[in-house]
Amino acid sequence: MNIPDLPNNHALAVLVITVLALYLFRREDIPLETSSLAVIAILCLLFALFPFAINGDHFEPSSLFFGFGHEALVTVCALMIIGHGIVRTGALEPIGRHLAKLWKISPTFSLLITLILAGILSAFINNTPVVVLLLPILISVSLRNKTDASPMLMPMGLATLVGGMATTIGTSTNLLVVSIAKNMGAAEFGLFDFAKPALIAAIVAIFYLWLIAPKLIPRRTSSMSDTSPRLFSAYLNINQESTIKDKTITEAIALTDGQLKIESIQRGPDYRNIMPLPDTVLVEGDRLKVHDYPDKLKEYETVLGATLFSELHKVDDEHPLKADKQTLAEIVIIAGSGIEGRTLQQANFINKHAISVVALHRAGKALETGRSGIGKTRLKIGDVLLVQGEHEQITLLKSKPGLLIIDGAASLPQTKKAPIALATLFAVVLTSALGILSIEISSVCGVLILLLTKCLNWQEASSALSTQIILIVAASLALGSTMMVTGGAEYIAKVFVAASFGLPPAGILSALMLLLAILTNIVSNNAAAVIGTPIAISVASQLNLAPEPFILAVLFGANLSYATPMAYKTNLLVMNAGGYKFSDFIRIGVPLILLMWITLSLLLNWMYL
Repeated sequence: MNIPDLPNNHALAVLVITVLALYLFRREDIPLETSSLAVIAILCLLFALFPFAINGDHFEPSSLFFGFGHEALVTVCALMIIGHGIVRTGALEPIGRHLAKLWKISPTFSLLITLILAGILSAFINNTPVVVLLLPILISVSLRNKTDASPMLMPMGLATLVGGMATTIGTSTNLLVVSIAKNMGAAEFGLFDFAKPALIAAIVAIFYLWLIAPKLIPRRTSSMSDTSPRLFSAYLNINQESTIKDKTITEAIALTDGQLKIESIQRGPDYRNIMPLPDTVLVEGDRLKVHDYPDKLKEYETVLGATLFSELHKVDDEHPLKADKQTLAEIVIIAGSGIEGRTLQQANFINKHAISVVALHRAGKALETGRSGIGKTRLKIGDVLLVQGEHEQITLLKSKPGLLIIDGAASLPQTKKAPIALATLFAVVLTSALGILSIEISSVCGVLILLLTKCLNWQEASSALSTQIILIVAASLALGSTMMVTGGAEYIAKVFVAASFGLPPAGILSALMLLLAILTNIVSNNAAAVIGTPIAISVASQLNLAPEPFILAVLFGANLSYATPMAYKTNLLVMNAGGYKFSDFIRIGVPLILLMWITLSLLLNWMYL
């Protein structure tokens, strides 16, 4: 093997900084944001203290900050906000409900549908909200059927990573690789340009995750398997627009797949109790007393077109429970609250705190509130109130003595805005796919639409952004730029080609993908991708071949983050929820990496070389 001559001092320094960056990114005790900022600062100091010239032109250290305004970072941030808008408006909840129904019919077939759905959604939406959507569904299915959740959770999480490879916007890694390749004048990729090899490989991966992976996973105890959600007594008010108005109890229960259990019905001006017989017809003004978990109560409200009723408020279009930007929280009555032994009416609790109490829980038992309702029930220490109101009002309750918020305020989806959020995402994808607008422009316009239509406010939009992603993207772009400018990438490419001496181009491409697959499971996938992209371009140049297949080898290799829990943040989510061990990811992830590596290597060789 002919070892290439060493590059210039600046290139060597950049390579040393690159190794340092990989080490820092691997350190769990140092925040990723700090490591990324340190890399940018060190690079700036290097070129400020030791100037570097390119063909006689001085390299400006300030140019290393270009990553903060780079189109790739703008696109990543915009898509994170749009993804948050999809979740915030509850646009994915109908999918979740239908999926939960399907699991009752055929668990095996349902797992396949779940994997396919996870992959499709992740091709267009950040995979974190997809995992967050599907995790509770799969866990609730396992709890209801008294089965183990571990064979379902990891395959679902890995399916989102597989699906994210199909489009340029599927993951931030894809966007970075595509943007760097474009900046370097090597190649331009459209939204679906590499969808074909990704989809073929995804089919292979999905069948592995469906038929083989669940059998390889040992039985684990889910961290959520001992969850005992609080049961609440609540009232659902039937109004003029209710879906179940003028329908029988049997028809109403059928709409909830038999889950709704009505304890009694209050009817008329005196709110007399009537028995909920199967053929009883519900009329406007009826109050249905139910006893269930908070998420189920909100689901009944949506499916039945009813309103969770607080008898201390009238129910109309101005009713607080129908207002936008509502938050749901659980509050425990503890000593010193001043309302133990009193009713909500006597304590003037509703008016004082400007919230609505929609349900009451007491020691996990059905609470007999009778005709008096929740507002006239004497409260005890330990009682839990399910309250709804504006976020600011819920936050103020945290400072009140004797009131303990035990289920941190959870914003309720603005389901009326869901069609707008979905239409916005569709428009962003369509305009980009048809070449009408570039993805960075269409995604920024999408964010503007969500803000103008009040699907999101600025506070919610900013909360969707990740400083980790922003800083590591900026640092990775700075590293990639300096590696190309100084010749560091070209040197590594020469070493790589020399080490691969005797291999055909297809073998070199396959080796490059495997190298990136190993790297991405040790360090950040974004860092691996951005370091690997200039190397891939230089390798193609050394071989006098088109750069596209080598760039895609980096893109696909950097996405094969299946073997370690720290390789991707959704792996950590799944690890916690499923009670997995580190070895479980190796057991399931390594065979999947090898399977995808072989499949994609063959496909890239067949389609591009």
